[in-house]
Amino acid sequence: MLKNIGLLLIVAAIVRFEVPSLLRKKNKKELVVFLLFLSIGTGLGIAQVLGKPIPNPMDLLTFILRPINETLFR
Repeated sequence: MLKNIGLLLIVAAIVRFEVPSLLRKKNKKELVVFLLFLSIGTGLGIAQVLGKPIPNPMDLLTFILRPINETLFR
């Protein structure tokens, strides 16, 4: 629980420093992308702190490319 709170405090500090400058410069698209990536990273960080398994992106690529590989090199 303490690790989750620490992670959320770090995220709050990042938001505190980054968002005002993005709003001042009127970078709405950059703000949306920033918040999207920050929320994905926060979710993955919380999952890791809780000990949940996080899927490896390479597993998805292997799943997609294995049939192509087998077809080409038969």
